[in-house]
Amino acid sequence: MRRTSFGTWPCSIARTADILGDAWTLLVLREVFYGETRFDGFIGTLGIARNTLTDRLRRLEAEGLLRRRAYQSDPVRHEYLPTDKGRDFFGVLAAINAWGDRWLAGDEGAPVVLHHTSCDHDTEARVVCSACGEPLRQRDMSVRTGPGYPARLLDTRAVRERFAPGRTLGESRTDQA
Repeated sequence: MRRTSFGTWPCSIARTADILGDAWTLLVLREVFYGETRFDGFIGTLGIARNTLTDRLRRLEAEGLLRRRAYQSDPVRHEYLPTDKGRDFFGVLAAINAWGDRWLAGDEGAPVVLHHTSCDHDTEARVVCSACGEPLRQRDMSVRTGPGYPARLLDTRAVRERFAPGRTLGESRTDQA
């Protein structure tokens, strides 16, 4: 069965999900941030099938999150290093980690702790408003179409309702009545 592509949807979440595809992709990126860069290392730490890993590495390379660099010439072997685009994804993984620590960690606590070496403190990711620095909470948010939203869809009823001025994220249509 062929997977649905979200790569052209007018939604950055859908487009990102299209790149990620499945949990293996997130875990490969996690390992890259933990310092693993070699194929056999990914196999050893993740227990992922070779063909699955090959597919995920190719996808991440094609999407520009990783770049391949030869580290051995006979036979040729490569390591996979994050690009600027790939390094920029770290915040997403850190936010997922913080959510998992809050909602999925057992009584024993977080399985992995992020340590901010610049200030020498343990930390967790927080998503904040880029203008005022306040935490982003669903109840305080609304959305509107941006300049990249397809003009052909702007006049549809569903789009007008979804992006109605003053509608708070998560508010159902019946909440508005």
